[in-house]
Amino acid sequence: MSMKESNSTLNVQEMIAQKSNRGLLSFVEKLMPKLLLAIAIVSVLTTIGILATLIVETYIFFTRVPFWGFITGTEWYPFANSTPTYGVLPLVIGTLKITGIAVVVAVPIGIATAIYLSEYASLRARKVIKPILEVLAGVPTIVYGFFALTFVTPILRSISPEVSIFNAISPGIVVGIMIIPMIASLSEDAMNSVPNSMRDGAYALGSTKLEVALKIVLPAAISGIVASTVLAISRAIGETMIVAVAAGSTPRFDGDLTGSIQTMTAYIVQVTTGDAGFGTTIYYSIYAVGFTLFIFTLIMNMLAQYISKRFREEY
Repeated sequence: MSMKESNSTLNVQEMIAQKSNRGLLSFVEKLMPKLLLAIAIVSVLTTIGILATLIVETYIFFTRVPFWGFITGTEWYPFANSTPTYGVLPLVIGTLKITGIAVVVAVPIGIATAIYLSEYASLRARKVIKPILEVLAGVPTIVYGFFALTFVTPILRSISPEVSIFNAISPGIVVGIMIIPMIASLSEDAMNSVPNSMRDGAYALGSTKLEVALKIVLPAAISGIVASTVLAISRAIGETMIVAVAAGSTPRFDGDLTGSIQTMTAYIVQVTTGDAGFGTTIYYSIYAVGFTLFIFTLIMNMLAQYISKRFREEY
């Protein structure tokens, strides 16, 4: 066989191989959109299924308990033998107490940490601080709960003896510690996305590093910071094990932070691990409380989107 015929045969084989590869790539290109669409549909259907379950079971609850009494009642005693009461406000107040304390602890520390990592920290400092934040984010919440009960609460009681073993302050502080990594990490990402040209322009005008951080970078990244804060607040509202271990199980409609309280998630834990039978009013009450949590989260997410969009348009 001559060299020319050999090259011709080789070229034909290459063309066949290339055509086969193009056919495979074409098949993959056609398959991937369908596969991604199927995954997206599964996510949407899962959300719809969860929401449908909450709505159906909550509706059954409200066929037995007046809706108005549920949302305005100030007494929550579902286990009472004679006349059980289902006023959800004590659980809402308990949840807001924990969330408020957590926000007071986490937001200043988280944003300050983000500013330091973004504007001040050296590469060596980042290599030390970042893993520590990741460790905090990875600690199981049950460990946080026992940390609040066995470490933070004794310290609070040594400072103020009126603080009871189960209280709102201790779990609130620990929930705040738990959500610091979320605020710090997402806020730092938002600050790092601010163009360096804005920093350089401020430095050229004689601004100090602190002025650049607080007056240039922080306002420019405010939409990301708001988003991280809202996500952290949602995480604090939905926290279960810390409050179940360290906050107690006494629903109270007052502003006291030193005594035992109960949150919405802690009540759900109490019922699901107790003796409530299937089909009872107490059983359906956990869905009503869960739907209330869902409404809280939905409102906060909508508010966060509005605030983020408004600030993004301004900057």
